[in-house]
Amino acid sequence: MLLNSLHRAQKSGCPSLARSEVSLLAPITSPDKVICVGMNYVDHCLEQNVKIPKEPIIFSKFSSSIVGPYDAIVHPAETNEVDWEVELAFVIGKKGKRIQESEAMAYVAGFMVAHDVSARDWQMRRNGKQWLLGKTFDTFCPLGPALVTKDSVSDPHNLGIRCRVNGELVQNSSTNQMIFKTEALVAWVSQ
Repeated sequence: MLLNSLHRAQKSGCPSLARSEVSLLAPITSPDKVICVGMNYVDHCLEQNVKIPKEPIIFSKFSSSIVGPYDAIVHPAETNEVDWEVELAFVIGKKGKRIQESEAMAYVAGFMVAHDVSARDWQMRRNGKQWLLGKTFDTFCPLGPALVTKDSVSDPHNLGIRCRVNGELVQNSSTNQMIFKTEALVAWVSQ
């Protein structure tokens, strides 16, 4: 439907705007839940010198941490260690409970880029390791620029993912490094 609207607008002869003239919002701004998976890339586990998890490490972010793909990330005064990771995000399109892996993709509406920004000092050293507090400061979950439907992605587990900070490449990986694939995560979290 959105694509049809865009095509109609393009054909209408209305003036178009340069990218620099618009501010993109996150494709999703206030979801019911933001469920995240820690240590889900083999290369990241090896970098961190930690064991590859046998089951998903789940944490959440508040929807107030969501910002657009090009919005500034605010460095809170409370932390000295802001870190980032680019992630493949999937969006659930319908409710379900106790979903089987074989049926999981029927619940996925689409995919987008997410950045998991963290205050590592809060996450790893404060009061018994505060993953929630370390990962959910305002602006710590940039999303987008687009949400693509699952049928437009031939293999979500073979995509290049890169993160740049102030123009510098700081992460270069692939979703083929994911330990727990989308289907396994949907099934796990739905239990």
